[in-house]
Amino acid sequence: MTFLQVLWTYGVIIFEFILEFYIFMIMFLHKLDRRDRFVLRAVLLSIAYFVIGLPVAWFYAAFGGTVWGRIFVYVVLFGIATVFARLCFDVSYLTALFCCSMAYAAQNLVYKLFLTFWTFGEVLSLYENWGEYFNLYYRLIYYCFCGVCYTAVWFLFVRGIIARLSAYEIDVKMLAVTVFVLIVTVILCTVEDVYFAELSVWRENRYANPIFYILRQTGNMFSVVCCVITLLLASKTIVEHRLMREVEYLKHAVRQGEKQYEISKDTIDLINVKCHDIRYRLSSLAAIDGITPEAWEDLNRSIAIYDTRIATGNKLLDVLLTEKSLYCESNNIILSCMADGGKLDFMADGDLYCMFGNILDNALEAVNKISKPDRRVVNLVIKAKDDMILIQEDNYFDGELHLVDGLPVTTKDDRSYHGFGLQSVRMIVKKYNGTLTVTTAGDIFRLNIMFSPTGDEQAGENRS
Repeated sequence: MTFLQVLWTYGVIIFEFILEFYIFMIMFLHKLDRRDRFVLRAVLLSIAYFVIGLPVAWFYAAFGGTVWGRIFVYVVLFGIATVFARLCFDVSYLTALFCCSMAYAAQNLVYKLFLTFWTFGEVLSLYENWGEYFNLYYRLIYYCFCGVCYTAVWFLFVRGIIARLSAYEIDVKMLAVTVFVLIVTVILCTVEDVYFAELSVWRENRYANPIFYILRQTGNMFSVVCCVITLLLASKTIVEHRLMREVEYLKHAVRQGEKQYEISKDTIDLINVKCHDIRYRLSSLAAIDGITPEAWEDLNRSIAIYDTRIATGNKLLDVLLTEKSLYCESNNIILSCMADGGKLDFMADGDLYCMFGNILDNALEAVNKISKPDRRVVNLVIKAKDDMILIQEDNYFDGELHLVDGLPVTTKDDRSYHGFGLQSVRMIVKKYNGTLTVTTAGDIFRLNIMFSPTGDEQAGENRS
């Protein structure tokens, strides 16, 4: 074995595999948290990865004709990739292993799709007249085919997985199943490649016996199916895990809402009792010592801020709106409320508190960032119209607001633990068979919720 043979093996087999694998690794990893000096790490480790390919190419040239020799080569390259991914990105090794497994599944999927396409062309004798340009045409077709497939894999699988990957804790059982499927696929593919290469005539993937062609194509399609199943399994599991997290968050938010309601109710009742007591004492002092009318009005206005009770016809909503109005008074925010709370008696207390608490908290957070006093306004309307119950909230906001799946994307840096507020609202609305829509018009945010009579009756049966 000469050095030129090693270089040829490196250029045609090892380098090409590393490059394809690397492209999919970047696709799956690029949105994850990066370590310090990421660019330097990525450049140095990439160079190291391609350099390591040289001794791996020597081993492939020497032992790549055997099944276990070829398996060893790809296992080594895969293992090194997971270590390098862990060194570049601030993730657990399980996450790095998961992403690299997905990258390998995607790479193998594209490779096997090409082999299926190419072997079909061989049986039809489409490449007979290429002559000395055979290798050039082969590479051109291969790279064009890969480009189309990479784009398709991105839109069909990768994009959906990485969109949720940053907030996803890797499920060990799912990862074990995924890796197992990949190991089986790698072993079977390697057996195919080694033994069907020996059965080829003149050049690889060309067979004189049609039975060999059928078996080869069957193996290729089996590999394609295994890789697709692996990617679909990962995507489906991540989606289900995200939904489970949202449901758990909603349950937690409802429980916290019930506790917060009790605390707020007791606090506001105590404030009102104390305010009445203070007003009585001031009246006594005014009768004894005398207080000027101006001073008396000023004191009354000060006390009135804390002696405010909003009456909507729903005790829980009264407490919540009173609590938020106190916050608005202290932060120079105008809370305009026209609410027929009696129409919401069909909702459980925890759901009601959680829903309106999140709606108002999001609105108050938005207007708090506004400096102009005339735009620090939150409007809330609850009314019945044509046998429907309508809830409308609108407020001003600064900056840009992006809607994804009908809801605003959180502007906070940590998206793993923020952005669930309006998602919780939507889940509660769906629980009571209602509809929620969010729109923006210029610098105005509008939220509309509508409950139908049918939804009221069905939800009322579930009220706790």
